[in-house]
Amino acid sequence: MKTKIPFIGRSLPINILLIAFNILGIVLIVMSYHAAFEMSASTLKITGFSILLLSIVGIVAFKGFQMMGAFARVVVGGLFIVSGLIKANDPIGFAYKLEEYFQDGALAYRIKGWLSWPSFSMEYFIDYALFFSVVICILEILLGVLLIIGAMSRFVAWLMLLMMVFFTFLTWHTANCVSSTKFLDRNTFALNDPAEKELATIKLEEAKNNPDIKIVSKDSKEIVVDEMKSPQCVTDCGCFGDAMKGSVGRSLTPTESMWKDLVVLYLVIWILIVCGRVYPNTGKENLYFVTGSMLVVVFLSWVFGWYFPIFFALFCITGAIWIAKSPSKFFGNYGFASLFVIFVSSIIIGYVLMYDPIKDYRPYYKGSNLKEKMNDSDAGVSENHMYYKNKKNGKIKIFKTNEEYMASKVWEDTLNYGYDTMIVKVIRPSKLASITEQFGPFISISDIGKPEKELSFVKDKLSGAVKPGYLVKSLEYNENMEVAAEEYDTISYPSNEYAVVDTLDIMDPNMSEINIRDFIINAPNIVILSVKDLKSADWKTIKNIKSIFEGCKKNNIPFVMICNASREEINEFRERFDLDIPAFVNDEIELKAISRSNPAILYIKNGVVMEKFPFRMIPKYEGLNIKISK
Repeated sequence: MKTKIPFIGRSLPINILLIAFNILGIVLIVMSYHAAFEMSASTLKITGFSILLLSIVGIVAFKGFQMMGAFARVVVGGLFIVSGLIKANDPIGFAYKLEEYFQDGALAYRIKGWLSWPSFSMEYFIDYALFFSVVICILEILLGVLLIIGAMSRFVAWLMLLMMVFFTFLTWHTANCVSSTKFLDRNTFALNDPAEKELATIKLEEAKNNPDIKIVSKDSKEIVVDEMKSPQCVTDCGCFGDAMKGSVGRSLTPTESMWKDLVVLYLVIWILIVCGRVYPNTGKENLYFVTGSMLVVVFLSWVFGWYFPIFFALFCITGAIWIAKSPSKFFGNYGFASLFVIFVSSIIIGYVLMYDPIKDYRPYYKGSNLKEKMNDSDAGVSENHMYYKNKKNGKIKIFKTNEEYMASKVWEDTLNYGYDTMIVKVIRPSKLASITEQFGPFISISDIGKPEKELSFVKDKLSGAVKPGYLVKSLEYNENMEVAAEEYDTISYPSNEYAVVDTLDIMDPNMSEINIRDFIINAPNIVILSVKDLKSADWKTIKNIKSIFEGCKKNNIPFVMICNASREEINEFRERFDLDIPAFVNDEIELKAISRSNPAILYIKNGVVMEKFPFRMIPKYEGLNIKISK
């Protein structure tokens, strides 16, 4: 029978102090690896590691590891619940991120190199990315709750350790991915598959002139090709989805994400150390642990500007405790408590999968001013630190500002100093606009049809692009061509070789497409049908969409469709549903950001998203008109 070690150890105040120093040591170590503290990195490292090691020795000596483990449980438990809920709020977005990692040149290239296994691939998992996303969301929330209430401590500790090792590996890979490197990739193309046969034919042609492509083997059944490729580096690990961008203004950098996971991994190791001595909480302990973890949840909710996690975490934790402490012999256990948390989490995930995220952190959320989101970039602030080396004693002289450097005229003192290097120190990192040029619905001039011409913006663009010209015939080839009047002269088109057949209006040859980005953000009222994929879209509410289209047409409100499809697919859609809607093309990545729902309706007024409807909630025009009238 194990004896329960006193929670306070040998001394409550000393152990509290040691834990505080332990956390201080971690903070100093993390700071030492941040670019902002480059000049004092060595001092921070020495100080941080010294404090960390001494505090660990002190915690062990004063038997404070139970307190340290309790602190880790409170912090990690609250963090896991919020992190899991942030992902559960947008499981499709998290699935998109997993798909990036499953690409052949992303995470797989590490395995290919380490194990000399060039044919290894993770692309098989892409089709199951949403499944993995949902499982990870629920597992994070469940582990966070169980950790806080002290249930199944060994199982929870080991599973958390495995998760954190995996997540830390992901963020390490992201932070250390170098796109300029090369890795060997091997593909086998089955010749009985028409699509693969076509790809094999292309590779065979490329291999003739590309030394990075080598044909390993070729027979009547398959072709094996080796190719040196560059990694597909994931620039954002997606640790908190779009929540960091939407609340703080930027995501964690890959290096910051890696250090975040390293710190959490360190705390999980403490949890693992004490898990053998962790028992299900008593009523009094539940009060302490729930209060502490809720403070963590409240802080993170404040950071992310979303207070639903507070109610969600409190409901899950107290509900799990109530079930576990129930006098019922059948229900009163941690198995049913776990099922309760899984059920509640599944309801949240099911809702957002059917509709849209509860809290929309993307730049197209209801109430978003698109004009502001297009202009909220930040050039950032940086300093060029010039390093010059003293030729006599080898010491480095650093000039931190341009004024200091110019005033020194050190470059003229070639006898004593020589240029060593220049380091750019980022004071405030640059930031892209929330909505970049990726949002730019367009249509090629050759694809413009009657539905698009009915839009005043397109009509004005076309009329402004019309120029006077001539229909000129080549006498030698007996072919007609259109020539702008301003470009026609008898020197370029001599009368013995060319003849003017007729005068006509021609399109400006420099204008190949029309972009309606400005039209959308400046229109007094506009309704947009956003479609990520025409083929896979759910058209259960197509009658309501047609109702909105007809209502908008009668009331002179522009109604356009933005999709990522060919003109043939768009025409097939129009014919299928008898819907002559003006259609414009946009990048699929941006369409995924506009809405996770496929399709979705947005009502925009003077550049502000006034209403946003996932496909299951699309109203008829009468319902939308009430919103417009308000």
